[in-house]
Amino acid sequence: MSRLRTGPVPARWVRLPRRSARLRLTVLYAGLFLVSGAAVLAITYLLVEHWRLPLYQGPTRISIPPAGNPAAHLLQQQRLADLHQLLQALAVALAVVAVVSIASGWIVAGRVLRPLRTITATARRISARNLNERLDLKGADDELRQLGDTLDDLFARLQASFDAQRQFVANASHELRTPLTAERTLLQVALASPKTSAERWRSTGHELLASSDEQARLIEALLTLANSEAGPDHYEPVDLAAITRRAILAPRPGIGRLGLHVETSIRPALVEGDPLLLERLVANLIDNAVRYNQVAGGVTVSTGTSGGRALLSVGNTGPVIPTGEVDRLLEPFQRLDGHRTHQGDGHGLGLSIVRAIASTHGASLRVHPRESGGLDIEVCFRSLTPEALRGKPSPLHEGGELGPGDLGVGHPRAEAAVRPRDHVLTADDLGEAHEPLGNELRMLDMQ
Repeated sequence: MSRLRTGPVPARWVRLPRRSARLRLTVLYAGLFLVSGAAVLAITYLLVEHWRLPLYQGPTRISIPPAGNPAAHLLQQQRLADLHQLLQALAVALAVVAVVSIASGWIVAGRVLRPLRTITATARRISARNLNERLDLKGADDELRQLGDTLDDLFARLQASFDAQRQFVANASHELRTPLTAERTLLQVALASPKTSAERWRSTGHELLASSDEQARLIEALLTLANSEAGPDHYEPVDLAAITRRAILAPRPGIGRLGLHVETSIRPALVEGDPLLLERLVANLIDNAVRYNQVAGGVTVSTGTSGGRALLSVGNTGPVIPTGEVDRLLEPFQRLDGHRTHQGDGHGLGLSIVRAIASTHGASLRVHPRESGGLDIEVCFRSLTPEALRGKPSPLHEGGELGPGDLGVGHPRAEAAVRPRDHVLTADDLGEAHEPLGNELRMLDMQ
């Protein structure tokens, strides 16, 4: 037997309306109408009550009897009845105004919020699969139209970001799968023949090691790109001149192989940033200038300040680059020839890493193709002033000269690498302090 439930039963059928924006606007509009209507009616009543108009009967004016006269009493009673009747009429008018104001407010609020409902419905439909859909609001150029245009721009940027991410994942997968396929092929060929000699196995091992090194460089570049986009871990004063000198002294076989002519103009350029990321930026710019150069070409590297900005410029000769291809070259895994498979020792990540590092440091990147071939790349940083350096650790070699200690151990004549600014690097400038690059430049001097 079921128990009878005692006590008051909650009225679940009573539901308050949802406090939507339309309801709040309706209440606001209706409240304004009611307050305005009530004020007008109250003013009308007060004017009628205190404004004593003369009495007329046809064209003849009737004089008001004195206060003690019975006729005056009758006139007063008639006036009070008229005022009461007027008050009732005003109350009815106020009720009608209230109903009309609520209905009008509901309709007006709906029309005002109609673009917002369109924006909400479209935004709910848009996902990662249909980011190409847009709001495309029509009508007057008001705040809601500007909101819709702003959201359309946001969806466009999201679509470009998703497309770039998909393309990046596809390219990275291809780049990583290619050496793995090559390694598997090498092993299958060696295992397929029972007469494979020890020399053949040794050669296969060397090729596998080379392929492994290639994968390691690619993974390191991908990690560098990810770290660059994440931003610096810490900021400190850095002199671009010292970092650039270090990068120039690094061994690059391409200089001697192509017979390149390297010109430098290194002046102090103090910035605030992550030294490791800035070293990678400078090294990538110089590597790119050397790798995509031509025989007997040239490389120019300069640092300095101008107009309160610290400038790093790297230029090189090379193949002619169409102006429309410049932005594409800044994307990951993109090369001038349009091939996704890398050729040589490059993976197409150098300039994309440069752009990411420059962006996280608030620097602007300007890339200008030369008419005769090659690129001129300029990175413009916010320069540090002496006042900004107060209370901060001194930047690396604030004076701008490369000290002997910067070359590390194993450079018995490191002092020979320190030369005045605005000069062309030759083998004698480096001497024994940097034998690999010195030999390459000596080969150029002998030609």
